[in-house]
Amino acid sequence: MQNTWLITGPPGCGKTTWIRDSFLKHQGTCAYIRLSGSEQDGLQQGHNAGIDSTWLQDQIPELLDLRTTAGAPRPTAPRLLLIEVQQFQPPTSSGPDGIDPQVLRQLEVFNLRPDRSLHFGLDPELPHEDVLDFKRLESWHRNLQGCVWDPNSLSSFWFELVNGAYGDVYRAKALMNMPDGRSFLCNWMVSQQSSQFLPLEAVEPPAGRPNRTSHLVVQGRALDPAGIESTIDDCLLTDDVLELHQAPLRDRQHALQSNG
Repeated sequence: MQNTWLITGPPGCGKTTWIRDSFLKHQGTCAYIRLSGSEQDGLQQGHNAGIDSTWLQDQIPELLDLRTTAGAPRPTAPRLLLIEVQQFQPPTSSGPDGIDPQVLRQLEVFNLRPDRSLHFGLDPELPHEDVLDFKRLESWHRNLQGCVWDPNSLSSFWFELVNGAYGDVYRAKALMNMPDGRSFLCNWMVSQQSSQFLPLEAVEPPAGRPNRTSHLVVQGRALDPAGIESTIDDCLLTDDVLELHQAPLRDRQHALQSNG
């Protein structure tokens, strides 16, 4: 029997972390999809840039992402399907009857019918400590695919970003590429004491620009997109500088292989 659960909640409440933990505890095949939530007056949705699905699939390689496997044969074994939606306000009623009409239309496209609907801040089995009630929220994002950061510059930029240099940032999430082939999930929520910098398991060879998801999504108030863009441009490595970083790494790898 398939369990299909809809997990909703405001930005930064811990939806993706809870979903990851639930998948890790589950014995059967797991599937995931993130759908777009509804914007409300003065409350802009965070762009669905694929950060969450990329992170989850890195942590759980066998995880099925229904957005990328639509139309493909699905396993018939029992599995857990979790659907994530950013939703600012609790539903008007519990269960499927309280699902937002816009979300229902998206569910129909994928022929999905949740048998459980859980909302952070409403259902007691979900954590409550990071649930915030937002009154106004702006959103900004930038696609960074193929971009590689100078590590020290990234640290400085992120510190400035979450400490008010570009407006009041309440929520920031990103996947950032390093010159040594690593990628980090950078995660900030105003209710938390510090940022998370979590390395992905997958590491690409230090041979040019990586071809994987890299994106920055910011939500807050009085944001300064031009200032963020300008600083980002100063922090990214040019091709020549990237090669200066990567050439010694490749030489070291070749030496280890030769000695092995």
